[in-house]
Amino acid sequence: MPVGDLERGGGTKNRADNSSYSAAASSYVHDSDTQWTSWLVPIFVVANIAVFIVAMYVNNCPKHNFGFPGDCVAKFLGRFSFQPLQENPLFGPSSSTLTKMGALKWDSVVQHHQGWRLVTCIWLHAGVIHLVANMLSLVFIGIRLEQQFGFVKIGIIYLISGFGGSVVSSLFIRNNISVGASGALFGLLGAMLSELITNWTIYTNKAAALLTLLVIIVINLAIGILPHVDNFAHIGGFLTGFLLGFILLPRPQFGWLEQRHAPRLKSKYKAYQYVLWIVSLVLLVVGLSIALVMLFRGENGYDHCHWCHYLTCVPTSKWKCDDT
Repeated sequence: MPVGDLERGGGTKNRADNSSYSAAASSYVHDSDTQWTSWLVPIFVVANIAVFIVAMYVNNCPKHNFGFPGDCVAKFLGRFSFQPLQENPLFGPSSSTLTKMGALKWDSVVQHHQGWRLVTCIWLHAGVIHLVANMLSLVFIGIRLEQQFGFVKIGIIYLISGFGGSVVSSLFIRNNISVGASGALFGLLGAMLSELITNWTIYTNKAAALLTLLVIIVINLAIGILPHVDNFAHIGGFLTGFLLGFILLPRPQFGWLEQRHAPRLKSKYKAYQYVLWIVSLVLLVVGLSIALVMLFRGENGYDHCHWCHYLTCVPTSKWKCDDT
């Protein structure tokens, strides 16, 4: 889910040139201290890679490959070789290994009280292709956001969005396991959208930036309707990040920081930013609370949303949608 520079040309009102979105923050606040060095996102990338290596070590295909026809792939890697492509076409471990390592599995979470899987699953990946795609997306999206807003806010958005995606996924998917950081990544996309909305007045070329971002989000969500893709994690992560963006990423209104050496003449934020903050906080807390109660009561999301299966897989003449 690699994403380019979504908001090029989105400078602030007091800039004559069409600078990038990443430069908008510094030109707006006129304070170099607001430019953060990105270190948390690189740590997340390293952690995901390290967990994948551990998963492949635990998997040990040459010793444990008895259930599927075919040989291990890249057998020269020894115990780090991949499962047969008929089992895992993404060049990764077996589903049993992923389950052992903490993959999201409904009956384990609900019936065996292993709620920790709602968090551990976002650090696991089904294969090299899955890992590379997600880590490239994390680098493209996360580093720039961390430079603008700091490691605390972006770390919170990433982790809580991943958790929110896992909760929504568990409400609907019962028969398959789910792994990956996609829910957290969609949370960062959602936060980018809400950040643009809540700080709407400080940007130029805002309509073009909004349209570009919406197109990218729609394309990525549309990919989720393909079979074997957990679009519920994407949607849950996106909605969580979207609300968190209103809570964590509002910028002070124009001119407020220039009053640092004078009595404050205006509120730090505009009235609509306070309204969005309160509404988003209430929706986030209530929404996650209701979803968790439903999950641990064993309720099936499809009982409350009969058409929601179309959000994760649309049957065509080319493929069928199994009961996920």
